[in-house]
Amino acid sequence: MQILDGAGVSEQILQGIRVETAGLLQQGNRAPHLAAILVGDNPASQVYVGSKVRTCESLGFSSTLLRLPADVPEEKLLEAVRGLNEDARVDGILVQLPLPKHISEAVIIHAIDPRKDVDGFHPVSQGKMLLSEPTFLPATPYGILLLLQHYGISPAGMHAVVIGRSHIVGTPMSVLLSRNAASGNATVTLTHSRTKDLKALCLQADLIVAAIGQPRFLKEDMVREGAIVIDVGINRIPDATRKSGSRLVGDVDFDSVAPKCSWITPVPKGVGPMTICGLMKNTLQAWKQAQSKPE
Repeated sequence: MQILDGAGVSEQILQGIRVETAGLLQQGNRAPHLAAILVGDNPASQVYVGSKVRTCESLGFSSTLLRLPADVPEEKLLEAVRGLNEDARVDGILVQLPLPKHISEAVIIHAIDPRKDVDGFHPVSQGKMLLSEPTFLPATPYGILLLLQHYGISPAGMHAVVIGRSHIVGTPMSVLLSRNAASGNATVTLTHSRTKDLKALCLQADLIVAAIGQPRFLKEDMVREGAIVIDVGINRIPDATRKSGSRLVGDVDFDSVAPKCSWITPVPKGVGPMTICGLMKNTLQAWKQAQSKPE
């Protein structure tokens, strides 16, 4: 069993972005600029957005964080998105999810300029991804592909089972793994909460991506010897032995599953850092595309 070290790989990739950004600034260019919108005071969302802002600062990017109250009307949030769309100094826009129930996530995502959709959630981005056209890939699946590439792991010819069908991770992950591309060419089974005989399907898999949002869902008896397991889950569970009273676990029962794997991601320091890495690469790409626009 070997660990897919997302934290270490991410830092290597970010260092490359850091060096490239320094060169751009030395040439007199403005810094790439990521704008984030945080609605409400969800603790997890605050942590995620804070990490993204700090990463921007460490890379030499500019960043803007707009904080809005949890009861903000949908139209006010739309106005904020439109303002960022029209701001030529902003290259990338992300709206931290989830949003309060009175706001339609689809409406907000659709309102983001596709040229600034560095989260890769806009229908234009998703459609281009499906057609294998150049576009912003959703940050978490993008980060997973970068992690596999770093370790020289090609999904080609593998049977990949993706557990979870969200538009943020599961569905785009299944598309990317199946595409006719260097990072794809797998045969993919996309599973979810209503899939029959999920255990049997997982036992056939060379590669499993667990993104179902249930702590320790993937058990030892669901994984065959030598499988590669990517754990996307981030779940906080009670732990009386910790000062905080809780700890983070993934969607995989790591202690029992890991010994059977050829490769596995830990939680934390696995997929999470790679997600931020994917986001930053998208932001830099958005900057480059903005610079190439005709005046």
